Amino acid sequence: MGELNVKKLSGSSDKIEYIDQLVADIEALDKMLKMGMFENSPIRIGAEQEFCLADESWNPSNKAEKVLEEINDDHFTNELTRYNLEINLDPYLLEGDCFSKLHEQLDRLLLKAKEAADKVGDRIILTGILPTIDTPFLGMDYMTPMQRYRVLNDAIKSIRKEDIELHIKGVDEVNLHHDTILYEGCNTSFQCHLQIDPDDFANSYNWAQAIAGPVLSVCTNSPLLLGKELWEETRIALFTQSVDTRASTFILNEKESRVSFGTDWVCCSAADFFKDAVIQFRSLISTDFESDSLTELESGKTPRLRALQLHNGTIYKWNRVCYGVADGKPHLRIENRYLPSGPTTDDEIANMMLWVGLMRGRPKEFEEVHKVMNFKDVKGNFFNAARYGMAAQFYWNGELISSHDLLLDHLLPMAFRGLYSMGVSPRDAEHYLSIIEKRTRSNNGSRWMVEAYRKLVKHHSVPDALKILVATMHERKEKKYTVDAWQLPRGDEYEVPEKKRVVRDFMTTKILSAQENDSAQLVLKMMEWKNIHHTPILDNNLELAGLLSWTDVSHYLDKPEDLKKSIRSLMKTDLITVNADTPLDEAKSLMEKNNIHCLPVVNGTRLVGIITSNDI
Repeated sequence: MGELNVKKLSGSSDKIEYIDQLVADIEALDKMLKMGMFENSPIRIGAEQEFCLADESWNPSNKAEKVLEEINDDHFTNELTRYNLEINLDPYLLEGDCFSKLHEQLDRLLLKAKEAADKVGDRIILTGILPTIDTPFLGMDYMTPMQRYRVLNDAIKSIRKEDIELHIKGVDEVNLHHDTILYEGCNTSFQCHLQIDPDDFANSYNWAQAIAGPVLSVCTNSPLLLGKELWEETRIALFTQSVDTRASTFILNEKESRVSFGTDWVCCSAADFFKDAVIQFRSLISTDFESDSLTELESGKTPRLRALQLHNGTIYKWNRVCYGVADGKPHLRIENRYLPSGPTTDDEIANMMLWVGLMRGRPKEFEEVHKVMNFKDVKGNFFNAARYGMAAQFYWNGELISSHDLLLDHLLPMAFRGLYSMGVSPRDAEHYLSIIEKRTRSNNGSRWMVEAYRKLVKHHSVPDALKILVATMHERKEKKYTVDAWQLPRGDEYEVPEKKRVVRDFMTTKILSAQENDSAQLVLKMMEWKNIHHTPILDNNLELAGLLSWTDVSHYLDKPEDLKKSIRSLMKTDLITVNADTPLDEAKSLMEKNNIHCLPVVNGTRLVGIITSNDI
């Protein structure tokens, strides 16, 4: 998608032309497979590194375009948001010290990015979801100003015909609507590619599915979103919902999400796999075409299958099948999309080596894994890993086994065998897989983050705790410690300058509110029981209508006969409000000037919090 100037599929002529190209691509792919044109050796690996840019306050930056311009290297490209960039690493033959070479290139390119980011006051963070991302950083002004992202956003919204819904429940819960696909931009991953043999396509893909849950469990690194503890790998739920084209209805929706694990084992060729994707998912976008794939194939050229690749680029299976052309030869590869970015490059290369080793070390008893394991167990394993990380238990080969035991007793030895069978350097294998072993015996990224955050919120506000957390992650990454060796934050890694304090840093979001038709007696009793001094009152549309202050209404408790009415008659309606980004000094001045002790915090007419003199 990044290689093409895309446009929304709108008129019938556009759709007809695109479908003609898509059908030709499928037929060309089918012919190439039957003709044996695909390369099946040597085997290559590759990777894509997504990373976050944080400003001097450890909030998401908006300077990705400036950093990209400063880098001036074709390995780098834009991402959806203005605080994300991506590195496309070179492919390497799967042999010898290929993982060390990949790691060296990754570190070299990240150093180049760091030097460019330093010039604009930004820092590079490797994490699945940047903890300081909040609603102000999810508006359209934070979308990268490139046509393809706006086209994709408009296409998804036009199919849904309603706002995008997010509902993720873990230890805490996030339940909200959003009017863009920007939440997808919260996700940063380390995407790994492995070339596969087209003649063994179904078995290779099914095996990739079977190992996904156990591999993910030790690699989780995204437990926080909007200051809430959700899944150990919240990216899995967030990405699924943030680009979902299915609207909620009263009728059971049997369609599959565009972001999915799949619904069953694959028992077909690669061409049939792509045909199913075309059948299941509507095409969203198109581009300009010069010729069709069948004509190119007949003239002796290897077609790029541009229409099919464009369609495939808007379907986000966690194990995605990709078509490519290298040195004039077509190949197939599996793209592992579920591994998060970070916490360090050593951790990422170790994650990749575990996955590649397992893919190449498939034992004979799992050659046809679809006959050995139930797909529902495999899919359940994946989502258990996303929810619980290293605390997950898996159904594996007929028994229930912990993530810890499955990795140490079964999968790590299997990965070693797979790597050695490809001639990977024993020194490399032992170095990187020992990182996985140490992490399995201690903690992974998500568990460290949860424990660090819980420690910080005991002594800091949530916004401050999140900034200190990101500062600590950056500090540990720069020292090149793998996450199993990270100590918890001290708490002094960052201090927010007083002049930069805003209402968001201290406002209360867990609010006891009432509606204007509620019983006055009950509302006052609730305030008395919970020792609450200020209660916002909402109208029937759940918009801010008034405010109760205990000093103004407490005397009514001695006159119960005056409370036999709705709270509307007692509340103040002439309100002074602020928004979450109002400077704290300004909020304090408003309270002092108007001799009040509480300010409702609003987004338009919607209440999002309150801030009191005690908070300040």
